[in-house]
Amino acid sequence: MYKFKPILKSTIWGGEKIVPYKQIASDQKQVGESWELSGVKGNESVVAEGPEAGTTLPQLIARHGAALLGKANFERFGEEFPLLIKFIDAQQDLSIQVHPNDELAEQRHHSKGKTEMWYVVDTAEGAHLRSGFSKQVTPEEYAASVEDNTITDILADYAIRPGDVFFLPAGRVHSIGAGAFIAEIQQTSDITYRIYDFNRRDANGNTRELHTELAKEAIDYTVLPDYRTKYEQVQDRETELVSCPYFTTSLCDLTAPLTLDYAALYDLTQARTIDLSSLDSFLVVICMGGHATLSTDGGDPMPVHQGETVLVPASARTLRIEPEGGAKFLTSCIR
Repeated sequence: MYKFKPILKSTIWGGEKIVPYKQIASDQKQVGESWELSGVKGNESVVAEGPEAGTTLPQLIARHGAALLGKANFERFGEEFPLLIKFIDAQQDLSIQVHPNDELAEQRHHSKGKTEMWYVVDTAEGAHLRSGFSKQVTPEEYAASVEDNTITDILADYAIRPGDVFFLPAGRVHSIGAGAFIAEIQQTSDITYRIYDFNRRDANGNTRELHTELAKEAIDYTVLPDYRTKYEQVQDRETELVSCPYFTTSLCDLTAPLTLDYAALYDLTQARTIDLSSLDSFLVVICMGGHATLSTDGGDPMPVHQGETVLVPASARTLRIEPEGGAKFLTSCIR
């Protein structure tokens, strides 16, 4: 198992929640993002402790291959880690944007597209998110709304609370609003089309570049009645939140043994052993609350606390979680 050094990014819109949430010592201010697990070039995660401390995530994959990623994942992605895991704390509204799908991203940028999901960790008063169109519009009407500063009038805007989930397939227009503190799971891709930035200017009086025309072809103009993922949590049962080719996520509040079939959120009050023998994938374990000890077959126990992320290699056959008075986990893998 591996812990990584968080990559903290200060932004003009960042808040002050990430550092205390992760319980780390840092004087860094306005931390808008913590990249928990990243293979993105120039932002590679580095192992924080243990015999391989100082090793980057791409170096780990080159060294261990399928034993780390899983056979199918290694054949599919090679030495690229397929997921990017972040915490995001927005003190101001972020830009309205969209991501292309795999086909368009490959055609234009020789890159993968970006499908992602948000899990709301915490909220300030008035916190909100935007996801999808609130009414049917044409590509021309979309472009006109950017030009005349009315695009927020045609987007679905949600007041949010902790535990809310939003699935954002490539092509869905979205933005993170002020007061939102979220965990984000996404495809590893850096392709973003910025649609609208509220006419904000930097210290030199310049506005940020917009990609109105590029976005026009990337946008999915389908209108849904509700873009928020609805779920009802049932004790000791998996509640599927998101299932897509890039990740599957479920919510679990457990008091009895459960065999892991895909990504899940665990809210534990007693020790749990998770059977990974049928899973041909790495497992990302994010401690969302409390303290616990993780151990795999043949491995040394690893203490974890709120805000820490652990990568469990595909070679692990079991994962035992021993909470200290209760702990909550978000786990993610690729089926």
